[in-house]
Amino acid sequence: MHTTIDVVLPCLDEAAALPAVLSGLPPGYRAIVVDNGSTDGSPVVAAEYGAEVVHEPRRGYGAAVHAGLLAAEADLVCVLDADGSFDPAELPRLVSAVLDGRADLAVGRRRPVSADAWPWHARAGNAVVAALLRRRGVPVYDISPIRVARRAALLGLGVNDRAFGYPLELLLRAAGAGWRILELDVAYAPRAVGTISKVSGSVRGTLRATRDFAGVLRADAGGGR
Repeated sequence: MHTTIDVVLPCLDEAAALPAVLSGLPPGYRAIVVDNGSTDGSPVVAAEYGAEVVHEPRRGYGAAVHAGLLAAEADLVCVLDADGSFDPAELPRLVSAVLDGRADLAVGRRRPVSADAWPWHARAGNAVVAALLRRRGVPVYDISPIRVARRAALLGLGVNDRAFGYPLELLLRAAGAGWRILELDVAYAPRAVGTISKVSGSVRGTLRATRDFAGVLRADAGGGR
């Protein structure tokens, strides 16, 4: 018998955060940690805390998420960062929005709990991209890494991006398919000590993500999706 809800956690060197994240999952939520080439023992830690571990050799956020979706077995799937910035206890509110029919895709809108939770350069880049999405009819203010939808429907969207552009392409495709997208506030805390953000942890990481976002937007404008 399978658990009701699977939680896909893309992972790259998150060993310091995994114990708290995995221990904090609500009952009935099964963790699928997708290791994307960690060198800090993350897969071992994940297994010790009861997660299913999937190894995805192709580097990239989208590659890790896609591998997790393929490994998932539940009808409903959550995606959650493994760095400790989100409280897993936020997931049931997003899940409820999908289960009760209010949304086909429930996403979190990050609300920083402290000034250092979300660096200025990451917030600024996110705000610009979200504004461009709203102009295209996608009702979001955040390109958030915490979301819930039905597994078969997610795979059916055919999201192609395997890098940081994945969540942006997902939102564009979902909106284009007529999905009801609901954004709910979620608390956003600093990452666990001992982990480093691949996006917001540096201006370089933010620029790399912005480049990926721009590529997705260009493809969308040109009919690439």
